[in-house]
Amino acid sequence: MPHVTTRSPRARFRARALLLAATIGLATGGCALLPVPGPPPVRYRDEVFTVVDKTADIVYGSAVNQQGTTVTLKLDVYEPDGDTNTSRPVIIWVHGGSFRSGSKTSPEIVDEANTFAKKGYVNASISYRLSPNGCTVINAECVEAIIDAREDAQAAVRFFRANAATYGVDASRIAIGGTSAGAITALGVAYASDTPGSSGNPGYSSAVRSAVSLSGAAIFNNLIDSTDAAALLFHGTADPLVPYSWATDTVAAARAAGLQAYLITWPGEGHVPYGQHRAQILSLSTNFFYNTLDAGNAG
Repeated sequence: MPHVTTRSPRARFRARALLLAATIGLATGGCALLPVPGPPPVRYRDEVFTVVDKTADIVYGSAVNQQGTTVTLKLDVYEPDGDTNTSRPVIIWVHGGSFRSGSKTSPEIVDEANTFAKKGYVNASISYRLSPNGCTVINAECVEAIIDAREDAQAAVRFFRANAATYGVDASRIAIGGTSAGAITALGVAYASDTPGSSGNPGYSSAVRSAVSLSGAAIFNNLIDSTDAAALLFHGTADPLVPYSWATDTVAAARAAGLQAYLITWPGEGHVPYGQHRAQILSLSTNFFYNTLDAGNAG
């Protein structure tokens, strides 16, 4: 009969942490992707609520688009039903669509917002200015669309700082995440808080503490410095729209600036394989947000 060794929960946790660190190839200074310890339920790690309240079409700002028309910017808030905590972290989600289409009801964004609301977070899915041709090619219109989206998302960050008491949030614990164009936008917010634009809510900081990118990259790597946010990127090596090399360049630039930056690589995968990797995305994003937002000390 073979010998069986039963390891303690602490030993199993340590083994999983070491395996994760070896797999990802982590930067120095600790790992924000390590599992959150402790028996369940742990708020912000586990789903401690079963019902989510959604409030749709809240106006968070306005801005002029490339056609000279003023666009009203709206967001949907997702929060746990019956929650009495009045100092909760916020995650802002940004949809994809090549900067020319898509909406704040994009399925994967809604799924993430609901999932993290059940863990105790306040979540927001935002609309932003779109352009007629978006980023089918990299030209002046594309660059302007990228900047417009970033500035609008920054206004959403400031909205929650300006209205922290109304939404029961901790203004010092704000994160952002997105898919494709939304991921490019999220990383833009993470790395360019000192160029906020004028889409609304002036007088408040546009900085976030962390950002999650699904099939995105930072377009302006020269803006990254040591005061910026931590980032977690998920990317397929066969992505035909946002090249994998853009993601590796982003992580390299962030680490060179002394920031925490992690890249989860999916060999052979294309653009936005959310369904195939949903469990991993939600699991690692949970660890990442919990650790980078210091959620254990929130509220």
